[in-house]
Amino acid sequence: MMHALHRSLLLHLLMYLGPYALGSEIINGRKVPENLMLYMASVQSNGGHVCGGFLINEHFVVTAAHCERLNPTSVVLGTHNLQKVDNNTMRYRVKTCKFPSYVNVGKGDDIMLLKLSRKARLGKKVQPIPLPNTEITVKDQSKCRVAGWGLTRTGGKVVDGLEEVVVPIVNLEDCKKKWGHIRGNLPANVICAGGYGTDKGFCQGDSGGPLVCSGKAVGVVSFNMRKNCDYPNVPNVYTNISKYLPWIKKILKQNNC
Repeated sequence: MMHALHRSLLLHLLMYLGPYALGSEIINGRKVPENLMLYMASVQSNGGHVCGGFLINEHFVVTAAHCERLNPTSVVLGTHNLQKVDNNTMRYRVKTCKFPSYVNVGKGDDIMLLKLSRKARLGKKVQPIPLPNTEITVKDQSKCRVAGWGLTRTGGKVVDGLEEVVVPIVNLEDCKKKWGHIRGNLPANVICAGGYGTDKGFCQGDSGGPLVCSGKAVGVVSFNMRKNCDYPNVPNVYTNISKYLPWIKKILKQNNC
C-alpha cells in the first residue's frame, strides 16, 4: 500500500513539473548504517513518504518548497527503514513554512521549513544537523553526501531503506553552461553537485534531502532533468542554504512562521 501511494504521488508531481525531476532518490548509492545520518526525516502525506528532509533543531525540519504541493502532513524521525515506524514516538504532525517568494522550482527559492507539532525526542536515533554559520562557497570538487528514500534508477523501484551517495561539487559557472543549453538561466542561490560527469546523484520523486559537506547541511535537493537519472546529462541542482540563513534564523528565533 505504501509503495502504491508513493508511486501515485511521484507520478502526480512529475506531471506537474514537466521537464524537471525532483528528489533525492539515490543513484548508485549504499545503505546508510542506522547510527549515521540521525537528522534524516521522511516527509509524509497521509502516511506515505513523499519527500526527504532533515532536522535542524528540536522544532524544525528543512525540506524543499515544491514538496508543499504534495500536502505534507507529518514527518517521521528516528528510523532509516520506513517499514519500521512507531507512529506514537516517531511521527510528528507539521505546519508548513514555505519561503515567501517561492513560486516554482524553475524560479528558485526552493526551500521550506516544517514546524513540528511537538519537540523532537533527541537521543541515540535522532539528532539535528548543523547549518553553516554564515554565507559560504563550497569548493569545487569537494566530496559531499546526499541521502534519501526512493527510486535507485530510472524506472526503478521504491526502497524502504535510506541510501546515500558521495557526490562532487560542480563549478557553478560550468553548471550554468550545461543547463543553459536546456532551459536558459539557472535560478539564483543554487549549488550543483553530482549528476553530469558521474554515475551518482539523485533522480525524480523525493526531494528535500540535505547536501552534506564537512558535517553541515549546505544544500537542499531541488531538481534535475527527469529523462535521464542513471547518467544525468546535466548536474544535479540544490538550493544553497547559506543564502537563506537570515530567514531561517528569524523563524527559529520566533519558533513559528
